[in-house]
Amino acid sequence: MQLVYVFDAYCGWSHGFSGTVRETVSRHRELPVEVVSGGLFTGERRVPMSAFGHVRGANDQIAELTGAEFGEGYRRLLAEGSFVMDSEAAARGVAALRRTAPDRVLELATALQRAYYVDGQSLSDPATYRRLAEASGLDGDAVVAAFASPEARAAAEADFHRAAALGVTGFPTLLAVDGERVTVLARGHATADEVDRRLAALSADLH
Repeated sequence: MQLVYVFDAYCGWSHGFSGTVRETVSRHRELPVEVVSGGLFTGERRVPMSAFGHVRGANDQIAELTGAEFGEGYRRLLAEGSFVMDSEAAARGVAALRRTAPDRVLELATALQRAYYVDGQSLSDPATYRRLAEASGLDGDAVVAAFASPEARAAAEADFHRAAALGVTGFPTLLAVDGERVTVLARGHATADEVDRRLAALSADLH
Protein backbone atom coordinates (compact mmCIF):
# COMPACT_ATOMS: atom_id res chain seq x y z
CA MET A 1 0.00 0.00 0.00
CA GLN A 2 1.14 3.55 -0.65
CA LEU A 3 -0.07 7.06 0.12
CA VAL A 4 -0.86 9.28 -2.86
CA TYR A 5 -1.15 12.99 -2.13
CA VAL A 6 -2.94 14.88 -4.91
CA PHE A 7 -2.63 18.63 -4.42
CA ASP A 8 -2.24 21.85 -6.34
CA ALA A 9 0.50 24.28 -5.35
CA TYR A 10 -1.90 27.19 -6.01
CA CYS A 11 -4.70 25.71 -3.85
CA GLY A 12 -5.21 27.40 -0.47
CA TRP A 13 -6.81 24.28 1.01
CA SER A 14 -3.74 22.28 -0.05
CA HIS A 15 -1.57 24.86 1.73
CA GLY A 16 -3.77 24.41 4.81
CA PHE A 17 -3.41 20.63 4.60
CA SER A 18 0.42 20.75 4.57
CA GLY A 19 0.73 20.17 8.32
CA THR A 20 -1.62 17.18 8.29
CA VAL A 21 0.01 15.44 5.35
CA ARG A 22 3.52 15.95 6.75
CA GLU A 23 2.44 14.64 10.16
CA THR A 24 0.71 11.63 8.56
CA VAL A 25 3.81 10.74 6.56
CA SER A 26 6.06 11.11 9.61
CA ARG A 27 3.80 8.70 11.53
CA HIS A 28 3.76 6.16 8.69
CA ARG A 29 7.31 5.98 7.44
CA GLU A 30 6.63 2.41 6.31
CA LEU A 31 4.33 3.69 3.54
CA PRO A 32 5.82 5.05 0.30
CA VAL A 33 4.44 8.46 -0.70
CA GLU A 34 3.65 9.74 -4.17
CA VAL A 35 2.99 13.46 -4.66
CA VAL A 36 0.82 14.34 -7.68
CA SER A 37 -0.03 17.81 -8.99
CA GLY A 38 -3.71 18.22 -9.74
CA GLY A 39 -3.95 21.09 -12.23
CA LEU A 40 -6.45 23.51 -10.68
CA PHE A 41 -5.67 26.61 -12.75
CA THR A 42 -5.07 25.48 -16.33
CA GLY A 43 -6.54 26.46 -19.68
CA GLU A 44 -9.37 28.99 -19.32
CA ARG A 45 -8.96 29.07 -15.53
CA ARG A 46 -5.64 30.90 -15.94
CA VAL A 47 -7.00 34.36 -15.21
CA PRO A 48 -5.95 37.21 -12.85
CA MET A 49 -6.49 36.64 -9.13
CA SER A 50 -9.04 39.45 -9.08
CA ALA A 51 -11.42 37.13 -10.97
CA PHE A 52 -11.68 34.89 -7.89
CA GLY A 53 -13.70 37.02 -5.51
CA HIS A 54 -14.15 34.27 -2.91
CA VAL A 55 -10.42 33.85 -2.20
CA ARG A 56 -10.12 36.20 0.79
CA GLY A 57 -13.03 34.61 2.62
CA ALA A 58 -11.74 31.12 1.85
CA ASN A 59 -8.28 32.04 3.12
CA ASP A 60 -9.73 33.31 6.41
CA GLN A 61 -11.62 30.04 6.79
CA ILE A 62 -8.49 27.96 5.96
CA ALA A 63 -6.34 29.93 8.42
CA GLU A 64 -8.94 29.55 11.18
CA LEU A 65 -9.42 25.82 10.59
CA THR A 66 -5.81 24.79 9.97
CA GLY A 67 -3.57 27.53 11.35
CA ALA A 68 -2.03 28.00 7.88
CA GLU A 69 -0.14 31.25 7.35
CA PHE A 70 -0.97 33.69 4.57
CA GLY A 71 1.93 36.14 4.57
CA GLU A 72 2.40 39.77 3.69
CA GLY A 73 3.96 39.04 0.28
CA TYR A 74 0.99 36.93 -0.74
CA ARG A 75 -1.54 39.45 0.61
CA ARG A 76 0.08 42.15 -1.51
CA LEU A 77 -0.37 39.99 -4.62
CA LEU A 78 -4.01 39.39 -3.71
CA ALA A 79 -4.70 43.08 -3.11
CA GLU A 80 -3.05 44.09 -6.40
CA GLY A 81 -5.06 41.43 -8.24
CA SER A 82 -3.29 41.06 -11.60
CA PHE A 83 -1.19 37.97 -10.77
CA VAL A 84 -2.14 34.87 -12.79
CA MET A 85 -1.92 31.46 -11.10
CA ASP A 86 -0.67 28.88 -13.63
CA SER A 87 -0.92 25.34 -12.27
CA GLU A 88 0.92 23.88 -15.26
CA ALA A 89 4.03 25.90 -14.38
CA ALA A 90 3.67 24.95 -10.70
CA ALA A 91 3.33 21.27 -11.67
CA ARG A 92 6.53 21.56 -13.75
CA GLY A 93 8.19 22.97 -10.64
CA VAL A 94 7.00 20.08 -8.50
CA ALA A 95 8.23 17.67 -11.20
CA ALA A 96 11.65 19.38 -11.22
CA LEU A 97 11.95 19.13 -7.43
CA ARG A 98 10.74 15.51 -7.50
CA ARG A 99 13.36 14.65 -10.12
CA THR A 100 16.17 16.39 -8.20
CA ALA A 101 15.30 15.05 -4.74
CA PRO A 102 12.71 12.26 -5.03
CA ASP A 103 12.92 11.29 -1.36
CA ARG A 104 12.12 14.87 -0.24
CA VAL A 105 9.27 15.67 -2.61
CA LEU A 106 6.60 16.20 0.06
CA GLU A 107 8.82 18.54 2.10
CA LEU A 108 9.72 20.50 -1.06
CA ALA A 109 6.13 20.65 -2.35
CA THR A 110 4.93 22.16 0.93
CA ALA A 111 7.90 24.57 0.91
CA LEU A 112 6.82 25.62 -2.58
CA GLN A 113 3.39 26.49 -1.21
CA ARG A 114 5.01 28.60 1.50
CA ALA A 115 7.01 30.46 -1.17
CA TYR A 116 3.71 31.49 -2.73
CA TYR A 117 1.28 31.79 0.20
CA VAL A 118 3.71 33.38 2.66
CA ASP A 119 6.30 35.21 0.52
CA GLY A 120 4.17 35.94 -2.57
CA GLN A 121 6.67 34.37 -4.98
CA SER A 122 5.50 33.31 -8.45
CA LEU A 123 5.60 29.56 -9.12
CA SER A 124 6.16 30.39 -12.81
CA ASP A 125 9.45 32.14 -12.05
CA PRO A 126 12.68 30.07 -12.25
CA ALA A 127 14.18 32.32 -9.52
CA THR A 128 11.62 30.93 -7.04
CA TYR A 129 12.93 27.40 -7.65
CA ARG A 130 16.54 28.53 -7.39
CA ARG A 131 15.87 30.16 -3.99
CA LEU A 132 13.94 27.13 -2.73
CA ALA A 133 16.61 24.70 -3.98
CA GLU A 134 19.46 26.63 -2.39
CA ALA A 135 17.58 27.06 0.91
CA SER A 136 17.01 23.27 0.89
CA GLY A 137 20.64 22.39 0.15
CA LEU A 138 19.95 21.37 -3.46
CA ASP A 139 21.74 22.40 -6.66
CA GLY A 140 19.90 25.54 -7.85
CA ASP A 141 21.19 25.22 -11.42
CA ALA A 142 20.00 21.60 -11.64
CA VAL A 143 16.50 22.46 -10.37
CA VAL A 144 16.13 25.47 -12.69
CA ALA A 145 17.30 23.38 -15.67
CA ALA A 146 14.85 20.62 -14.73
CA PHE A 147 12.01 23.19 -14.43
CA ALA A 148 12.66 24.40 -18.00
CA SER A 149 13.02 20.90 -19.47
CA PRO A 150 10.57 19.12 -21.79
CA GLU A 151 10.60 16.24 -19.26
CA ALA A 152 9.05 18.52 -16.62
CA ARG A 153 6.28 19.51 -19.03
CA ALA A 154 5.59 15.86 -19.81
CA ALA A 155 5.64 15.02 -16.07
CA ALA A 156 3.12 17.80 -15.34
CA GLU A 157 0.75 16.41 -17.98
CA ALA A 158 1.26 12.89 -16.61
CA ASP A 159 0.39 14.16 -13.11
CA PHE A 160 -2.87 15.74 -14.34
CA HIS A 161 -3.81 12.46 -16.05
CA ARG A 162 -2.88 10.45 -12.96
CA ALA A 163 -5.06 12.64 -10.73
CA ALA A 164 -8.01 12.22 -13.12
CA ALA A 165 -7.44 8.45 -13.40
CA LEU A 166 -7.57 8.21 -9.59
CA GLY A 167 -10.95 9.93 -9.66
CA VAL A 168 -9.75 13.05 -7.85
CA THR A 169 -11.99 16.07 -8.47
CA GLY A 170 -10.90 18.41 -5.65
CA PHE A 171 -7.69 19.35 -3.87
CA PRO A 172 -6.15 18.33 -1.62
CA THR A 173 -7.02 14.63 -1.67
CA LEU A 174 -5.02 12.03 0.25
CA LEU A 175 -5.45 8.46 -0.94
CA ALA A 176 -4.35 5.01 0.14
CA VAL A 177 -3.65 3.00 -3.00
CA ASP A 178 -3.24 -0.76 -2.79
CA GLY A 179 -3.10 -2.32 -6.26
CA GLU A 180 -6.43 -1.49 -7.89
CA ARG A 181 -8.01 -0.47 -4.62
CA VAL A 182 -8.14 3.30 -4.00
CA THR A 183 -9.41 4.62 -0.64
CA VAL A 184 -9.93 8.31 0.16
CA LEU A 185 -8.27 9.16 3.50
CA ALA A 186 -8.90 12.91 3.35
CA ARG A 187 -10.45 15.44 1.01
CA GLY A 188 -10.19 19.18 1.60
CA HIS A 189 -9.45 19.05 5.31
CA ALA A 190 -8.73 16.49 8.03
CA THR A 191 -6.49 16.18 11.06
CA ALA A 192 -3.65 13.67 11.23
CA ASP A 193 -5.60 11.77 13.91
CA GLU A 194 -8.62 11.47 11.58
CA VAL A 195 -6.38 10.18 8.79
CA ASP A 196 -4.84 7.70 11.25
CA ARG A 197 -8.25 6.34 12.19
CA ARG A 198 -9.16 5.83 8.52
CA LEU A 199 -5.83 4.11 7.87
CA ALA A 200 -6.33 1.83 10.88
CA ALA A 201 -9.85 0.91 9.70
CA LEU A 202 -8.49 0.24 6.21
CA SER A 203 -5.67 -1.96 7.54
CA ALA A 204 -8.16 -3.94 9.66
CA ASP A 205 -10.38 -4.34 6.59
CA LEU A 206 -7.48 -5.59 4.46
CA HIS A 207 -6.45 -8.24 6.97
